[in-house]
Order: sequence, then C-alpha cells, then structure tokens
Amino acid sequence: MRRLVFVSFFMSICLGFSQAGLEETHPFSVHDMLAMDRISDCQVSPDGKWIVFTLRKTDLEANRGRTDIWLVGADGKNLRPLTSHPASDSNARWSACGKCIFFLSTRSGSSQVWRIRLDGGEAQQVTDLPLDVSNLVASPDKKHIAFTVEVFPGKTIGETVAILKERQSRKASGRLYERIFVRHWDTWKDGRRSHLFVMPLEGGEARDLMAGMDADTPSKPFGGTEEIAFTPDGKGLVFTARDVGNKEPWSTNLDLFYVPIDGSKKPVCLTEKNEATDTTPVFSPDGKTLAYLAMTRPGYEADRLRIVLMPWPEGEPRMLTEKWDYSPSSFCWSPSGEAFYVAAPNLGQTSLFAVDTRTGQGRIIVKDGTISSPAPAGERIIFEMNNLKSPVEIYSVKPDGSDMQVVTAINAKKVATARMGYYEQFTFSGWKNETVYCYVVKPVDFDSSKKYPVAFLIHGGPQGSFGNNFHYRWNPQAYAGAGYAVIMVDFHGSVGYGQAFTDSIRGDWGGKPLEDLKKGLEAALKKYTWMDGSRVGALGASFGGYMVNWIAGNWPDRFKCLVNHDGNLDERMAYFDTEELWFPEWDHMGTPWENPQGYEKHNPVNFVKNWKTPMLVIHGALDYRVVDTQGIGTFNALQRRGIPSKLLYFPDENHWVLKPHNSILWHETVLGWLDQWLK
Repeated sequence: MRRLVFVSFFMSICLGFSQAGLEETHPFSVHDMLAMDRISDCQVSPDGKWIVFTLRKTDLEANRGRTDIWLVGADGKNLRPLTSHPASDSNARWSACGKCIFFLSTRSGSSQVWRIRLDGGEAQQVTDLPLDVSNLVASPDKKHIAFTVEVFPGKTIGETVAILKERQSRKASGRLYERIFVRHWDTWKDGRRSHLFVMPLEGGEARDLMAGMDADTPSKPFGGTEEIAFTPDGKGLVFTARDVGNKEPWSTNLDLFYVPIDGSKKPVCLTEKNEATDTTPVFSPDGKTLAYLAMTRPGYEADRLRIVLMPWPEGEPRMLTEKWDYSPSSFCWSPSGEAFYVAAPNLGQTSLFAVDTRTGQGRIIVKDGTISSPAPAGERIIFEMNNLKSPVEIYSVKPDGSDMQVVTAINAKKVATARMGYYEQFTFSGWKNETVYCYVVKPVDFDSSKKYPVAFLIHGGPQGSFGNNFHYRWNPQAYAGAGYAVIMVDFHGSVGYGQAFTDSIRGDWGGKPLEDLKKGLEAALKKYTWMDGSRVGALGASFGGYMVNWIAGNWPDRFKCLVNHDGNLDERMAYFDTEELWFPEWDHMGTPWENPQGYEKHNPVNFVKNWKTPMLVIHGALDYRVVDTQGIGTFNALQRRGIPSKLLYFPDENHWVLKPHNSILWHETVLGWLDQWLK
C-alpha cells in the first residue's frame, strides 16, 4: 500500500519566495545544509504570549556553530534577537515573573548564568564560578536557580579547581583508573561528576545538592535540562541520575531522586523499585502529580518509554500508557491537567499526540513531520517541527489539530532558493511478509524520461529510523541535489512501528535487517522504473556502517560501491573496545564469553574473504563508541585484498562529523566516490 507524505504547508511559504523570483535557485548541497539556521530549546513564557529559543548559525570562518537567544510572540509577531554577542548564548529560561530571561553564556570566558530583561538593557552576569556552568533551570517561586557543575565527588568547587591545577602542574601525564568508564562517547574520564547546584537569585553560595554522590545529572552523554525539575513549591528538586556504582557501564538503571534545596537531606531515590530507566520529571499544573517516563526492561536502552504518574509529594506510581504502543521522545501537561501533549515516533514520522491523563489513550494532533518540544501557550500548543524539505521552525496548533500556524519562517528564503527532491513513503512486504516502510527522494529537477543512479542509505541505531526529518549529517537532499535517487528502508529494528518491531533485531543483526534491505531495494526499483538498478551504492553509519561491512561479505555482487562511516568490522572485539556495555550485551544476548555465538553469528570479519566491492571508509579518532581501529582494520582488509578503497580519517571528530569544514570535506568525498563508481 502506498502512502504519500504531504509536505507541511510551511513549504507553500517557501514556494512563494521562489515564485516571486527574489533569488535564483540552485540544487541543494551541503553548503545549503550548513547555511540553515538551527532552532532549538523553545520555551514559552509564563503568560503564554512569548517564546524564547536558541538559534544556531554556522560560522565558517571560526569553523563552528554560534548560538544566540531569540524572542518571538506566540502569534508569530515581533521576532527579534535578544543577544548578539560573539560568544555562545544558549539554554534560555524564563523567570517566574516573565519579565526577564536567564541564559548561559561564555562571554565572560567561561560558561556562566546571565540575565537579560525583555524591556531592554544589557545582559547582567549572575554567576561567577571558577568552573563552567551547564543545564540551567529556574524555580517557580522566583527565588532560586539551579544548574550543574563538574566537580570531584565529595569536593567543593574550590577544591576541585585546586585538584585540577595540581594535576596540570605534574610532569607525569599518566592516569590511573580503578573502574570503568575510562572514556565515554568522545571524552576521557578524569573522575569529575556533573552535580546539581542551587543558588539564591539575590546572591549567595552555590550549594552542591549531590555532594558525595558518585553519579551525574543529567545522564551522560546526551541528557539535558529535561532531566531536572523544581518541585511546585520551589523548595526541592527532582533529578535523574544513574547511581549504580561500578555497574554504570552495563546498567540502564536511571532513577529519579528528590533533594531539598536547603541541603538538609541527602538525595532520596523515588524510583528504587524499577531497575530500568526512569527519567524526565514533569509536574502537573496543580502540583499534585509528578509525571515521568520509564522503561521496564533493565539493560535495554531502546525499550519503550511509558508515562508514569506519581502522586506528589508521596504515593504509589501508576503506569499510564502500558497499552499505548508508542515511546515518547518529549512530553508536557496540558494547562487543565487532563491531557499530555506528546511527541513520539510514528511510522516514519515523529507525531504530536494528546494522551488522556486518566485512560492513557492517545490521539494524533499533528501526524506528519518530526515534532519536538511541545508546550502549551494559552489555548494552543507550541512545538518545533522539521521534515525532509525544511529544517526546524516553530509552529502552533489547537489541541484538536486544527488551525496549524507558522510561528517562525526563519529559513524560508534559504529553503526556497535551494531546489530539493520531492519525497514520498511507501510500504512493501519484508521479513516474513511483515509490512516495512521506506522513503524515496527523487533527484532534483527530476525527469521521468531519464534513468538515475541510486544512493541506498542505511540508518544507524540500529534502533533508529530514517524518518521525515531534516538531518544535518545524513540528509538525503544532499544526494538528490547531486543527481541521485535516494532509498531509505526502515528495516526490522527501527523505531516508530511498535515495540515488537524494534525488539525483533535482538540477536539478529545480519538477518531480518538484511532481508528487509534486499526486499526494499527490489521493491523500490520495481515501483520506480526511473531508478537505474545497475548503478546503486550503499551507504551507512554506525549500525549502518556495520551493515555495509556485512553486505560486503554477504551481498557482495549487488552494489557498485559502498560507504562505511564508523562501522564495526569485528563485533566480538567491538565489545571490548566500546564504552556502554549494556548495548552489545542486550543486542547480542550476553557477553562474548557467555554467548560467543551471539557475536560470531553475524560478525562481518568472518566474511572478509567474500569482499569485492569498492568501499570508502570514514572514521573519527574521537569515536570511543565505535573505535577508530575498526575503520582502520576495515581499510587494511580492503587494501590487502586489492579492492579499490579509500580512508577518510578525522582526528578531531567523534561518532559524528560536526565541524562545518569537515562536513564539507565529508560530503565532497562521499559524493566524489559515488560519482566515480555510479556515474
């Protein structure tokens, strides 16, 4: 069954720019991708009339992104920047009175809290600590702010600074570890923890509310302010932490903790009974209920998140959405407390839902696109949304799904001047004839009389998705703009299709996904006759890179060329190389010494003897999740077997390529490789 994906009405605005002939258009490229301004972290004012957000612009000269704080009316009027300092400004939070905004800035030489009034005037510095401040939240009683600082457990900020200075003065550089993590994501561990501090707004000492606690809040490496919340009376904080001792690298047991801001008591665990993840505390408008997200299976990072309700200040938690087979990525209460507004993956979209707080039943408010950060604003819902032809903009909609309006159109002109490929979604019968979804993007300036080469993109995760979103690393429009058709299959293991579909990849990395990829490619080539099946290249990163290596040995005659970004060659050795051990232990059903077959059954290194397809290998030196020796080993094998191959190595990138000029080089190299073999 074919399902067309309709581009949001935001694109009609962009089309208006194009038709007006304000600027000559051109095919989309990496330069257009980098030129887009990135909106994030929308925060609605207490009266619901204003929205403050972070806007990131690419600074090519500095080779980085630069962020400022912007303000816009909830009705889309009076858009303006609040900050324009060359330093980085981000993490804006409203004061309870709504008359000023707190934010983080590096303008003093380190990351500190600043404050700016809406009615004008210069920003004023609020904190002046000798260490960087992160993850700012403001209390509802106008009296305190909370933030995180990296300190050694049991040590004050001053003592931490002294230890760091003493270490820097040493002539020996060796570090001694007694437990793992040794390194995590892209950072070597030095013993410090991200602790929660609170400080009176009128001034005073910053108090460590986690003193002596050997854990981080928010969770690393990707947790943020959504994992921290003031209690309704402003006298306490609820935060997320993984306090499991030396089990940290193989435990997903995040818990919620409560701590009074006066430091009179140590943090108390609120979710001790659940040994799986508990996170994202959100209090109800009347202050009587704490809602949060929870998983039920320990050790599984891609388990379904359920909404849980806990009477406040005490009471037994109740799982609200056990029967609702969606996993919220973000959520908030409605003003009445009768519903949650929830963003959750949904069949290749991340849709906006309303979930009844009594029954747990959900209904779709906005279906298409990738939606995040919903928040009530009077009688409307504010949210961020992007899709395959537009980066994030801010929208509003009524709770019944009617009257959707554009709040910002910051990138409208840039989108209109970059010609993009039209996209649609279709389904086919995959593994065991189960329905599998796939996106296709047409080449820019599509001509049905021509035959086009194909870029076959394979997503990472593996519990991920190539959905209806504007990606800044794997954007299909970059290939469409270069004259390629793009195919993206959401194989078994992908999210948004029900938890059973996601779970099905466990212990079967090279099985169901490969069958889906084979059938998906065949179905797309049969359906879209303008695709040239004799000129297809497969590309993937992370799990997608693993799959490229697996394809090289188990589907070696299908593709003209391959691109492997940060993919494992040897799954057995990858267990010993990586950092978060819960991931391979769950997906491969144990440790390598307990279940060696779980690592060898679908191990690409065992099939190098079958390799013959030209491959471009890309890896970052700071990737501690899929370590760089996996990429170098892949390149070694290719070279030793005499297979045409190249290695693009980034000494300053992690699992992702983030620096603008590195991104340009990445795209130029990848597209050059495809052109060499497919054109």
